[in-house]
Amino acid sequence: MKASVIKNIVLIVTPLLAFNQNLFAGNGTTLLGQNLAANVNVVTTAVPFLLIGPDARAGGMGDAGAASMPDANSIHWNPSKLAFIPDSDKMGFSVSYAPWLRQLVPDINLSYLSFYYKLPNHQAIAASLRYFSLGNIEFTDNNGVTIGNFNPNELAFDVAYSRQLSDNFSAGMAARYIYSNLTGASAVSGVYTHPGQSLGVDISSFYKSNEVTVGDKKSTYAIGIDISNLGPKISYSNSGEADFLPTNLRLGGALNMELDKYNRLSFIVDAIKLLVPTPPYYLLNSSGSPVINPSTGLPVITAGQNPNVGPAQGIFQSFTDAPGGGVEEFHEIDWSGGMEYTYDNQFAARAGFFYESPTKGGREYFTMGAGFRLTTLYIDAAYLIPISQQNPLQNTLRISLGFNFGKSKGNKAPTDAN
Repeated sequence: MKASVIKNIVLIVTPLLAFNQNLFAGNGTTLLGQNLAANVNVVTTAVPFLLIGPDARAGGMGDAGAASMPDANSIHWNPSKLAFIPDSDKMGFSVSYAPWLRQLVPDINLSYLSFYYKLPNHQAIAASLRYFSLGNIEFTDNNGVTIGNFNPNELAFDVAYSRQLSDNFSAGMAARYIYSNLTGASAVSGVYTHPGQSLGVDISSFYKSNEVTVGDKKSTYAIGIDISNLGPKISYSNSGEADFLPTNLRLGGALNMELDKYNRLSFIVDAIKLLVPTPPYYLLNSSGSPVINPSTGLPVITAGQNPNVGPAQGIFQSFTDAPGGGVEEFHEIDWSGGMEYTYDNQFAARAGFFYESPTKGGREYFTMGAGFRLTTLYIDAAYLIPISQQNPLQNTLRISLGFNFGKSKGNKAPTDAN
């Protein structure tokens, strides 16, 4: 097994989530994630499974969820929304499952369990467990001889607290334990590997308006912001190398319209940006390797900034360090949005779209979904439809099953209590 296996496995996961053939082939490729001829420069991090939308409701709306009305899965999208779950819905939980990237690897899947409990005075606590299996991987030595098989896996356990600070505004925080076992504690060319472990924190807020009139329809609007995975870098060996967590900024808005007594229509949109350094452009020698500055021992940067900084500096640097300037910084913003139609708090139909710049990974897909409610039980399903052909994200299906306890029979607004 090659000495770079740890780094390779960490970075292989990112293309699985943000697939674009330009990352792997074509003239002009310099480093993994960069193709200067195609103007491709992808921002990569460790444990990108933390960014996968786990539940089917948001999955049906283009993976947008910062400002949608709260449900049991709000701990992932925006923990502060939990405080706005009606007090009549005292407690709830949701179980979600997604067989992931079946067109590329047959045994990758994501499982997700979330739970919330309402406290007095418009407060809520919540917890979630996420488990990501990367399937079976065969390890080989430098001669290609199989030396063993291993099932890499990752998990994250969250706890969250949310409180309304006024009738319209809430704030929330989540703490996260992250465990990533990609190599099975193998020894690679004298470098001892171990499971990566780290801690992360989310900080969020949510604003929900009083009733307004849009046209002649009773409506509300909402704004949500969530900064997730704030924390130290994660390491997989004793070599001293460590990788950024996927610190992520999500800003969203939503409009909820009551069409009549039984029908409701919601629109939602999110803007998402990774708050980690953008890879710079390096000076390369004739063999395509970075040129090292003898006085500093570091690669010579021709555009951009040094990415080897701490997490806190990386957050601020991420807004100004793209080697392509302001245009490239704008391209680092992903967009997701969708709509949800609900009838009599029993049936929901959803559609959405996700867009990522071709220079930053090129994920573009439509989503569709449906949901059914039976008193305290709800079932949601979402399906992903890629724009490009032969995209490994195609045929991705997410299913969620949930329960709300103590639900008020008079509550007709599915997005207010889901």
